[in-house]
Amino acid sequence: METNVGYSYHLPSGGWNYKIRNTLSQFSDLFSEFNKYIAPAYHHDRCERSVQMRVYSMHKGEFVMVFVAFFACFGLGVFIGLAGPSPTTTTSITASSALTNASDIYRGPFHLHSPTLGTRVQQLWLLAEILTDNNDEEIFDKSFQVSISIDGVLSDHTTTNLVPESEATNKTIHLKCMKQVCEEVMVLHLGSLDYMHYVLNIRFYGLKEFHKRYYIRDIIFYFKTYNPSFTQMETWFRFIFLLTTFVVSCWFAHTLRKFSTQDWAIEQKWLSILLPLLLLFNDPIFPLRLVSGSWFAPLVDAVFQTTFLACVMLSWLALYHGLRQNERNFVSFYLFKLIVVGLIWTPAMVLTIWQKYYAYEDPTFNYIMNPNYSFVKIMFFCAITLYFLYLLVLIIKAYSDLRNMPFFDIRLRCLSLVVGTVTFFTTILALQNWGPGALQDHWASQPKVHYDTSAPFMAMYGLFNFKMYILAYLFSPGGNSIHETSITKDNPAFSMINDSDEEVIYGSDEESRRPLNSHHRVNEEI
Repeated sequence: METNVGYSYHLPSGGWNYKIRNTLSQFSDLFSEFNKYIAPAYHHDRCERSVQMRVYSMHKGEFVMVFVAFFACFGLGVFIGLAGPSPTTTTSITASSALTNASDIYRGPFHLHSPTLGTRVQQLWLLAEILTDNNDEEIFDKSFQVSISIDGVLSDHTTTNLVPESEATNKTIHLKCMKQVCEEVMVLHLGSLDYMHYVLNIRFYGLKEFHKRYYIRDIIFYFKTYNPSFTQMETWFRFIFLLTTFVVSCWFAHTLRKFSTQDWAIEQKWLSILLPLLLLFNDPIFPLRLVSGSWFAPLVDAVFQTTFLACVMLSWLALYHGLRQNERNFVSFYLFKLIVVGLIWTPAMVLTIWQKYYAYEDPTFNYIMNPNYSFVKIMFFCAITLYFLYLLVLIIKAYSDLRNMPFFDIRLRCLSLVVGTVTFFTTILALQNWGPGALQDHWASQPKVHYDTSAPFMAMYGLFNFKMYILAYLFSPGGNSIHETSITKDNPAFSMINDSDEEVIYGSDEESRRPLNSHHRVNEEI
């Protein structure tokens, strides 16, 4: 028997759309309980009470103008490079013109005279390209030995026997050929030049059977050096960048002089390290290689550049992670980052030592023929891959935690814009076969790599120098910075003591106290 009390209750029926939305709302409520543990809450609002930076008080128009100025300066440097000389010069000579008997083309001896040299050409490479009458489709690898004796000739025609015939060392070279043209092989590399001319006597061993089968038509020898005009341009612009960096470094240190280092932001701390390293990147002892033929100056230059780039990569990891974490002790914060960057720095340093030191001690040394070269190359690319994967994880976590927080969002945008710009242009320079230190010499030694202008050089040095200048301006203390003591640092009770409504440019106080990931419940009254 039904009892009618005057009203009836009916369950809501919204269809599958309503049921799915209601289920998702319940999951949203469930995860919101953990939101205070995975997203910054009120006590994260000022994870680092630090010196107020200029970028905090800049409006969007000013921020855009700063980066327009950066790209204008960078473009001007590239334009100057386009009007500059080619970094390298190449002189070729055929083996047939250096032989008295053409039937000995497969063995020599080949008597070669280098072009006029000097300290401004920096280095000398001798490469050989073998031409054959082979019409087969097969690709083959042939090993043979090269023996070289070297005589140095001064400007007064005084000759010094540097490597006599009796002490000439045999070096094994791998010859890779396809059809009628074989890949170029490096026969000689002189990392320092103390003589105006070099007389070379070269002999090949192990090509007799190769000559009978494929018939060596001729051998083209290439003398490749740096262009003296480019060296002069490089010297001047390194000096200009060095002087400008010194002025910017002094100005940046002057702006921070009244603040305790404990109150510096993490960007300011890293800039105080990177700006002195930029001085080394521009190489203050570069003119030393123009007056001395020692291996010391080229080796130190490559070490400076490699170390600076490694520290830049380390700073990116530290900045993206450090914005989210205020406790930055060495073991938990920096150790893994140092290992990742060290895996990149180590093979770069090995390549540098091979090129600058061992090539100086043994002119016939070719690091590409070293059995460990493949391992070093694989290690380098694996470390680069690991680095960018780790950097990508830190970027995603930084944006997920801090993208809506006042002050932190502008720091993330500024950092991301710089990282993206540097990575983009560095990749383009690498694809154009140009790089710092050891990589530059590696590409310069290849005959098929030719540069028509000095634009790659100006692009690389302008990119890193102008980037550091712009960051020094953005992260320098603003005009209305107030010195904060350790009492207010990291203290939520005093987190807004020096902030006013006008000073909070990128968010209000109430917005900064809200969790980053707000969830809206679906509440319907029935």
